[in-house]
Amino acid sequence: MENKLLVSLSPHIHKKESVSRIMWAVVLSLIPALISGIIIFGLNALWVTLAGVIAAVLTELTLEVFTKKKITIFDGSAVITGILLAFNLPSNVPLWLPVSGAIFSIAIGKQVFGGIGQNIFNPALVGRVFLMASWPKYMTTFVKPFNYDAVASATPLAALKEGRILENIPYLDLFLGNRAGCIGEVCILALLIGAAYLLIKGYISWHIPVIYIVTTALFTYTFGGKALFGGDWLFQILTGGLILGAFFMATDYVATPLTIRGQVIFGIGCGLLTAIIRLWGGYPEGVSYAILIMNGATPFIDRYTKSRIYGTK
Repeated sequence: MENKLLVSLSPHIHKKESVSRIMWAVVLSLIPALISGIIIFGLNALWVTLAGVIAAVLTELTLEVFTKKKITIFDGSAVITGILLAFNLPSNVPLWLPVSGAIFSIAIGKQVFGGIGQNIFNPALVGRVFLMASWPKYMTTFVKPFNYDAVASATPLAALKEGRILENIPYLDLFLGNRAGCIGEVCILALLIGAAYLLIKGYISWHIPVIYIVTTALFTYTFGGKALFGGDWLFQILTGGLILGAFFMATDYVATPLTIRGQVIFGIGCGLLTAIIRLWGGYPEGVSYAILIMNGATPFIDRYTKSRIYGTK
């Protein structure tokens, strides 16, 4: 008689979702920001993004062939790395810059740890920090929005850091991307459209991005003005790469905590570090460094916030 009471190994609940399906969904969620970047900064934004994507995919393919590993270039993860790296670059950089950053992102930020699912840092941010340290002039020279031949001297955050921010900058301009900045960070509306798609589909949870943004806002409101509780928290949210980082890089499955408690700690840590760097650090922006530092702390957060095994003290 056939035994129908046999239980196989977990998992017992199966869904249609896969790594490839999720990765390509994230790529889809980034399309609105890419379109807005092209509209705001011209076709150079498209060429920089394509250069980053192609270099990332070819680097992953080359290393996997060389090391005789399974080819994973069709899962979309390398494409995401190339797009996110390009989104963190000005649109007027020479094309060898995103290529160099993408090679570093995949080789050092991802494959050196063993490939997808094993990297402890967000690969795109690893590449971005590498480029900032190596070629800071290219990384801090920006094009004025809707004026593709004019070069802006600084982003709003950089101008604020230098003490020469203009008064009464319209928040609507900041929200729609009418400001200098990197390709994928300026149009908050486009980023929120993509983020809403990921949240609705359940590919990311709200815990890290919302807590990250709220913590940054509260800290900069408290300490960012001439007196306590006088900082322009909305300006801090709408400028820089906070929205891009919070929803698309701080939510990296591999490099962020597993439990909700851990994600809360991670979001608070990212927010505090971002605010501290912005207010008192040498750089006007702190999103990349904050996320990378907290990526490094993720194993410790996971260790001390892991769920208790049922039946144990």
